[in-house]
Amino acid sequence: MNTVKPEGIADVQNSADTRHLPINKVGIKAIRHPVRLLDKSGGVQHTIATFNMYVELPHNFKGTHMSRFVEILNEHDKEISVESFESILREMVQRLEADVGHVEMNFPYFINKTAPVSDVKSLMDYEVSFIGEVRKNGSYKQTTKIVVPVTSLCPCSKKIAERGAHNQRSHVTITATTNDFVWIEELVRMVEDQASCELYGLLKRTDEKYVTERAYDNPKFVEDMVRDVAAVLNADPRIDAYVVESENFESIHNHSAYALIERDKKNGVGL
Repeated sequence: MNTVKPEGIADVQNSADTRHLPINKVGIKAIRHPVRLLDKSGGVQHTIATFNMYVELPHNFKGTHMSRFVEILNEHDKEISVESFESILREMVQRLEADVGHVEMNFPYFINKTAPVSDVKSLMDYEVSFIGEVRKNGSYKQTTKIVVPVTSLCPCSKKIAERGAHNQRSHVTITATTNDFVWIEELVRMVEDQASCELYGLLKRTDEKYVTERAYDNPKFVEDMVRDVAAVLNADPRIDAYVVESENFESIHNHSAYALIERDKKNGVGL
């Protein structure tokens, strides 16, 4: 292999390595780039995403060309879109002559929510990740990960307390592999409908009364949260596989409660 470029500068990364140890992922992390997203209401969101970009490195190569990851991002439109996500992955595998490529795109996503009584509107932000993997043989896999903050109220506390019950903010996380398009808003709704109560960015006093009483009338253990969300995901034919997690940030303990369900619906794993 020629390790000297025509201009006479050595290409050290492309030199041979004798340790015979392949690397599963090598690349760059935490590079930020503008992205453009369509939302379910027909609007367009402009936000900043953090990208992690990796390729598999064969045992016989010393290193990969880190600059090419950045070049690939900047050669696309000024703002990367969801539609260009797969093409970025395929270009990365081709340009870096890799067998496997992996890209994670993490970004905040905003939904305009209406308070339940006063109808006042406010934005809620959700942490979303698109995770894509492409192989040299052409296969492509994409998963969507979203963290949805909600309220949970403890059924045990409600049962044994004479006055009230302890509740907490919870993070329910869905990581879904789909066979058809699913809006981010749809995944959020799948979670919020199963919580003791959903969260809002802005509430008036009438709304605070509603959400407090709603949670009290709808208590959920952390186990209830993941089971109820999993039942919804099981019923949706667009979702082939998923992981659903719930972390309840306990209000009367110095620890969190946690539960997870994982299922591959296509292969019957996790039944």
